[in-house]
Amino acid sequence: MTRIIFVNRYFAPDHSATSQILTDLATDLSARGRDVHVITGDETYGGDARLSSFECIAGVHVHRVSSGGLGRTSLTRRAADYLVLYAAMYGAAKKLLRPGDILVAKTDPPLLSIPMSRAAKQQRARLVNWLQDLYPEVAGALNVPMAKGGLGRALARLRDRSLQAADTNVVIGERMGERLLARGIPPSRVTMIPNWANDAEIEPMVPHDNILRAAWGLTDKFVLGYSGNLGRAHECETLLAAAGLLHGRPDIAFLFIGGGHHVEQLRAQAAMRGLSDRFHFRPYQDRRQLKLSLGVADAHWLSLRPELEGLIVPSKFYGIAAAGRPLISVTSPSGEIARLVTRFACGFVAAPGDAAQLAKHILNLADDPVERMAMGARARQMLLSHYTKRHALAQWSALFETLLSRRPTREHDQVGDG
Repeated sequence: MTRIIFVNRYFAPDHSATSQILTDLATDLSARGRDVHVITGDETYGGDARLSSFECIAGVHVHRVSSGGLGRTSLTRRAADYLVLYAAMYGAAKKLLRPGDILVAKTDPPLLSIPMSRAAKQQRARLVNWLQDLYPEVAGALNVPMAKGGLGRALARLRDRSLQAADTNVVIGERMGERLLARGIPPSRVTMIPNWANDAEIEPMVPHDNILRAAWGLTDKFVLGYSGNLGRAHECETLLAAAGLLHGRPDIAFLFIGGGHHVEQLRAQAAMRGLSDRFHFRPYQDRRQLKLSLGVADAHWLSLRPELEGLIVPSKFYGIAAAGRPLISVTSPSGEIARLVTRFACGFVAAPGDAAQLAKHILNLADDPVERMAMGARARQMLLSHYTKRHALAQWSALFETLLSRRPTREHDQVGDG
């Protein structure tokens, strides 16, 4: 039987976002009768546990390699860990692959498609790149020195060759697909399958029926929530400025659940501006608690720096929609999430830097519960009509059926030669 082999830094029992999505897909394919393997690292996202070198999870064969273990305290240590992972994953892929297998390379660690393209070619396997982000462009936009100039351009060319060598490249948003086409990747080798949330478990609930709301001291507040990673790709200055403009509304609270590069900075800035009583911080919640944690807020917001549109897609939007909550998208008005919010009338869009516009949208949601509930209902209906987990998994299954039904073309065999 032809095997499907995924490669990603994290997999179950890890609970990071890329791990959860991959675990959902791998276990679903196994349940459909596929022979599924995963090559992954031997530690969890927090780096607090070392996992066994092999185990079987829900029918999925999990092969773990050394993650390096130097940590993320500096770019040098992170780069060294990446090099260890690249070498270990490449070796494991070469050992595991057989002719005709399907190798699916995700994008953690970044640029994983480059060594996996080589492994697939050497073993005469089919290659699918599953792009959660686009490097080195993301690093360049975040002003990482080594991702700019000649080195960045060289890495982008190598990355592009690995994309051209693939049977297909799965992108998670329209803007990301547009980026690939602009780089010269043929449309026939670009497939869009959005990420998903567990909409069967995350369902709308009345905020005041949520036990976490009282436990966290948010009763009788309008709560604007943020759930997940608040990292370098996001910005929070617009929200801080908007909160300052709303200082006369003590009934409006800002809730942050999760972590990330900007969280401590946000906490410190809120204190400096005399807003500590408005800002509430909670750690990441167990995935089984998502219905409750996402449902605490009356509405949610997310942000993405405009220069990163098409390079990253904030997939937390699907969990927000599953919870039946409206969204304020602090992003480019032409961005991926902004397009969906506008198309389905399930929230508002505020341009980064426009604190007055953001404050106005917050007030509209706080003061109009009827429209707020209607927007949340439209968000949930959008998800059920277009972006359910079941629909996404079916798209993936159909993609693999298509790949298995056709032989690689002569043109494909020659791409990347030299």
